[in-house]
Amino acid sequence: MAWSLHGYKMGMNENWFGELPADGEALDKFISTARKNIEPWLSAVFQSEHTNLLIGSGFTTAVCYQANAGALGMGKVKFNTEYDDQINVYAQKSAAAMGRGDSNIEDQFRSALMLLDGLKVLGDATKHDALEAALGTVLHSFLRSVLATEKGIDDASDDDWKKGVSALQSFLLSFASRSASRERLHVFTTNYDRLIEYGCDLAGIRIIDRFVGALNPVFRSTRVEVDMHYNPPGIRGEPRFMEGVIRFTKLHGSLDWHIDARTKQMHRVGIPFGASATHPGVPEKPIDTVMIYPNPAKDVETTEYPYAELFRDFASALCRPNSVVVLYGYGFGDDHVNRVLLDMLAIPSTHMVIVAFGMSVEGFARAESFYNNAARPAQISLLVGPHFADLGKLVANYLPKPAIDVITGRMMELLKSRRPPITEAIDATSPPLPPSVPGVPPTLAVAGVPTVTDDEPF
Repeated sequence: MAWSLHGYKMGMNENWFGELPADGEALDKFISTARKNIEPWLSAVFQSEHTNLLIGSGFTTAVCYQANAGALGMGKVKFNTEYDDQINVYAQKSAAAMGRGDSNIEDQFRSALMLLDGLKVLGDATKHDALEAALGTVLHSFLRSVLATEKGIDDASDDDWKKGVSALQSFLLSFASRSASRERLHVFTTNYDRLIEYGCDLAGIRIIDRFVGALNPVFRSTRVEVDMHYNPPGIRGEPRFMEGVIRFTKLHGSLDWHIDARTKQMHRVGIPFGASATHPGVPEKPIDTVMIYPNPAKDVETTEYPYAELFRDFASALCRPNSVVVLYGYGFGDDHVNRVLLDMLAIPSTHMVIVAFGMSVEGFARAESFYNNAARPAQISLLVGPHFADLGKLVANYLPKPAIDVITGRMMELLKSRRPPITEAIDATSPPLPPSVPGVPPTLAVAGVPTVTDDEPF
């Protein structure tokens, strides 16, 4: 099936559009009609037993667009070494093997790191040190770009900042506000920035990850099942789960993850959101920071600490019955992630929701190819195109309300429990009234309506 520019598929409802109404009443009518097909389906999907969210770089781009800020670019770079041509050729081959199309900066980084290891094996210290210095310069520039993306959002005008963070918080709350009796939402991301952490802080969402500690949080392999409870007033021995808590895993690492040379432990250093490149927490040697880059050789690195733990969390969270994963901004460019997604769909009770903007032609094509090659496309829902995947429009029109809504839930239960008035049940199509029953008013002796007498209490 070929995707159009705009479209959605929610259960049995599937519609594709080449063009949408520009604005005004026609667009409002279109949104109202589409919402009736999309919002109820997503409401049901989000209340699955296990709900997961996979966020890619497109999410950062979407928030930056809402805040009128610049996003990180992934274009090619120059290392200015004698090996630039070889690095670019190998990067292009690895990108082609991935089905990525043209190579990008991450493919170049990984190729350069492999070459650096090769020079170390050969014992060529001079060339090794020269390449390491050049790679460190480029990596440091990349770190500055990630920080600049955060700073662009933080430095936006008040109106733009409010628009961006409002969409960010509303998006996260639509998933995170699950009833505490259900399993926690688990958020996975391939991004290096701290935009999700920033949004959770603003929305008051508590994060459970593998880091433990107040002054210098340390990555712990044994802390993934920790949760948060509280004791209601007047109740002892019956702790309850706190609301607004999520589990969070950064599959590719983070710009604030560093290996301590003395303890050999992974630490999360205190770099504020929107910090400048001169902040002391920014490493002088970025090669030592924990970042890996998508290409076919990544499987080697994902077996090493701490990525074995991170990907174990990813696979175990998705590949189980009654599990749902929502993908936003993910371009299907990581083969090791794609395999987990395909393994998940092999379980009949699982479901996937793909939100694809379509700004990147290659990313859009990979998402379309993934869907068409899936063994069970009926297990995949789609929101495709600049209208349905636009973060602002998605939050305002199509995402369901937060799941924790006690008042609405009680109102619906009350309405269901109420019977319609007896007089409303009698119309022109009703059968004739049965003969009068002694002691019962004639208007109550209606077929199908239980009768009572004065001797029979309600």
